[in-house]
Amino acid sequence: MLLIYCPYCEEERSELEFRHGGDAHIARPTNIADITDEEFQDYFFLRDNPKGLIFERWRHIHGCGRFFNAARDTVSDKFFMSYKAGEPKPDIPGAAPAAATNETTEGTAK
Repeated sequence: MLLIYCPYCEEERSELEFRHGGDAHIARPTNIADITDEEFQDYFFLRDNPKGLIFERWRHIHGCGRFFNAARDTVSDKFFMSYKAGEPKPDIPGAAPAAATNETTEGTAK
């Protein structure tokens, strides 16, 4: 069983109590009405899917109900740390940075 630490409840709980909330630390447009359709598409729909260290939002849905951020390795599923929403992205010593991904364009996927 995967245990996830909630920084608000200050305890590790079963992964069944949590829900993934997407990427953390996304640069959001200041005025969404001023961006083009292509910029909105990139912001709203397109996300990286790196191999390695990523920063994600999680919600303790069956606990305190609050959102928090976590640093997780996508290869091993190891959580390096979790921290409260609104705190800056931490530097994780000893964690390998996410590897670059190869983008597949339409019509070239096999």
